[in-house]
Order: sequence, then structure tokens, then C-alpha cells
Amino acid sequence: MAARRPHTTPSPSSTTFADLGVPAVLTQALAAAGVTTPFPIQAATLPDALAGRDVLGRGRTGSGKTYAFVLPVLTRLAASGSPRRPGRPRALILAPTRELATQIQASIAPLAEALSLRTLTIFGGVGPNPQIAGLRAGVDILVACPGRLADHVKTGHACLDAVEITVLDEADHMADLGFLPVVRRLLDQTPKSGQRLLFSATLDAGVDVLVRRFLTNPVTHSVDSAQSPVAAMSHHVLHVHDDDRFEILLDLAAAPGRTVVFTRTKHRAKTLTRRLVAAGVPAVELHGNLAQNARTRNLLAFSDGTATTLVATDIAARGIHVDDVSLVIHADPPVEHKAYLHRSGRTARAGAEGTVVTLMTDDQVAEVGQLTRKAGITATTTRLRPGDPLLTQLAPGERSFVSPPADDATPKDKPRQGRVGRNAKPRAAARSTVRSATPADSTNGRGGGTATVVPARPSGAAAFSARSRVGARRGGR
Repeated sequence: MAARRPHTTPSPSSTTFADLGVPAVLTQALAAAGVTTPFPIQAATLPDALAGRDVLGRGRTGSGKTYAFVLPVLTRLAASGSPRRPGRPRALILAPTRELATQIQASIAPLAEALSLRTLTIFGGVGPNPQIAGLRAGVDILVACPGRLADHVKTGHACLDAVEITVLDEADHMADLGFLPVVRRLLDQTPKSGQRLLFSATLDAGVDVLVRRFLTNPVTHSVDSAQSPVAAMSHHVLHVHDDDRFEILLDLAAAPGRTVVFTRTKHRAKTLTRRLVAAGVPAVELHGNLAQNARTRNLLAFSDGTATTLVATDIAARGIHVDDVSLVIHADPPVEHKAYLHRSGRTARAGAEGTVVTLMTDDQVAEVGQLTRKAGITATTTRLRPGDPLLTQLAPGERSFVSPPADDATPKDKPRQGRVGRNAKPRAAARSTVRSATPADSTNGRGGGTATVVPARPSGAAAFSARSRVGARRGGR
């Protein structure tokens, strides 16, 4: 492979999408969505991608990579004029998770409609028949997770020999999840003459192998270090007693605004969600044991403000784009530093400010110290107990709680309206209600799960007692 040609990132201060070569119909659609100024990764990669070159783009999560590949795909397909054929997509966008595929589809759909291009999203966890019908009807742009797409290719419902442009988004995450073998098999079935765009936060974990094998003389754009944290993000480590962890977490999560809480295991995410809801914090969970309909419902509840806290495993560390997440809490410190950076990247997105808090017990001091060093961040470490004034500084605003579900609550019970958003911005009325899991969400052990959205109160009253103590403490202020 020829040497890559690094380019200097142009300043986006006075650059417009039109200046970069994006056609007017797309710039108008972007403007209608409130997108007018390119981010650095977009300003860097768009000229080369629009010109048909293979591009390797590296930028941290939240840097704006989606439009960096969506706009060239749409522009070049509209210009090529190739016919749409059943089962043969003209462009392929591979994403590592269902949530990321869904959010790419949400970004691309209104722009594709402006160009009369048809899109389809494919992932596992849902029935294949609607996807098969969509493929049979013909599609211009296919957004897919590798596993389910490989199934459709194997059964003959999809053929990749007409793909003109292939995009790999979050390639390093695909490698971390073990998708590289299936990704290689899929890419081998796309025409070698096609354009390929690869976006990744890092080039380790086997990503460079993909670059050498599938990209031809790629232009490389790296807008920031893979380890560089967002400048407006403040990092804090709270050294706490193990018995105090939940009450401190509850205090932070009850502040105004959206909060994402990360745990190491699916079981802990479920348990923590139950305790927060029982204590009066509208919370939903996100992890691999949930069925797709439960994942979608919980993300919607978090996005529209019905739930103000999302408790998640590392499945939400990448590709979950929710505006105005002001606080990320590592309830369990991650195992390795890349996960810390990706988790933390759920806040301080697109130039906004954000706060990251790691809860650390005595037996985690060495582990967390090594984690922050490898991540290249400087965190302020404070030993504290519940009620410490620092908690209000980290998560400003009055703590607010809703009444926990009654002991005889049924799945049809609905929580009350969420609290006012952070920074004194009033939250719009919730457009949907959060409900507890129904039998339809249960799993037989194959990729499904039970959504703990508004569960019954646990038999122990510790969580509710913690809520009462925090509420009483805040009530005198």
C-alpha cells in the first residue's frame, strides 16, 4: 500500500459545507436541522471523500464523524445515477452496535429523502422478515451491523457486488467486539474499485490490518489524539466508603439534567436502576440482556426527558448520541483506559461542557490511579462522605425526586414528570411515559431481556431510606 498522505486540518471558523463541496440541496437540509458549521473532522475529510478518494479519519467519539461520511455517501450516490436493484445496495455503512446503526439512520434519513434515495437499517435482536422485504424492494444505502448482514448475505437476501461506497464507522470498537473476521468477509464481497471510508478513534486492535487490506492509497486525517480528553470536560475521583457509594451516586443523579451512569456488569446495571427508581430518580437501563424493543424504548425515554438517568454497561460507551448529558458517573471504574475515555465522551460533546465523576473505594486506589495515567487525564481526587458540599458543586441545582412506585404497582403505572434540566433550562413535557417491563420483553436466553424501567420497590428499604435522608438534607437549603 502506498504511503498515507497526512493533511493539515483546516480551521472551521469561516468554512461552510458549501465551501467544502457539499451540494446545495444537502446544505439546505442540514441548515433546516440546525447544522451550519462543519466540525474539524468534517472540514478535514469532506473534500477528499467527496472527490472519491479512500479516507482514513481518526477522531475521538463525539467529534462529528457521522456527517463526515454521510455527506459524501449521499452526494456521490446522487451523482452516479446507478439504478436501484433488489437485494443489491449501492452503499454500505457498517456499525458495531444496534444503537449506533439506529442513530446513523436517524442522521441520514432526512438528507436521503431530499435526494430521493432509499435507506434501510439492519441489525440483530429483531425479526429478519421486514429487513428481507426492504432488501427485496431495493435500497440505495444500507446501514448494518456485521452479524445480521452476514446472515442475509449467506441466505442470498443481500449481495454486495453493487456497493459503490463502503463505510466502517467506529472500526476500533468493531475490533474490540470481535467483529473483524466477519467484517473482512463482508468487505471481500464488495468491489475492489469501490470507495472506502474508515473512521476510528484509534488504529490499534487490528484496525490497521483493515486499512492495509482494503483502503487504496488512503488520505489520513487525524483531528486529535486518540487519548486527548475534551478540553471542557472536568474529571473528578471521589474516594468513598463502599457503604456510601449508593447514597453519593443518588445525590449526584438527583441533580437537574441528564446523567449517564456506567457499571461493569449487566446485573449491576439492572440492580442499580431498580434502586435509583425506588429512591425517586427516573432511571432506565441499557445493556446486552435487553431485547431490542426495550433498548429502543429506554433510549427514547432518556432522550425525551421521561427518564433523567441512564444506567449502562460499556454498550453505551460508544455511539450513543444524546444531547446535553452534563454528568457521567463511573459507578464502577472501567477495566482499561480506552473504555474510560469513551464512557466519558458521552458528556462535553460538540463543544459543550461536562463533568466526569469516578467513584473509588479503598481497594480501587491503585487501579484508578493507573487508569487515569494511561488515559492521559488529570483528575481531582477528593475523599468525602454523603452530604459533602462538593457534590453540589459537581452537580449543581436542587435535588428532585418523584414518588417511588407503590408496592402493588402494576406495569401500567406511570412515573411523574421529570425535573427541570441543568443550567436552568426548563425541560419540555415528556412525550411518552416510562413503563415497567411486560412479559413480551422477557427473553428465552437468546439476545433478549427484561427492561427494568419502573420496577416495583425492592424488598429492602435501604434505597428509599437513602432517598429520604438526601431529600431531608437538601430540603433545608
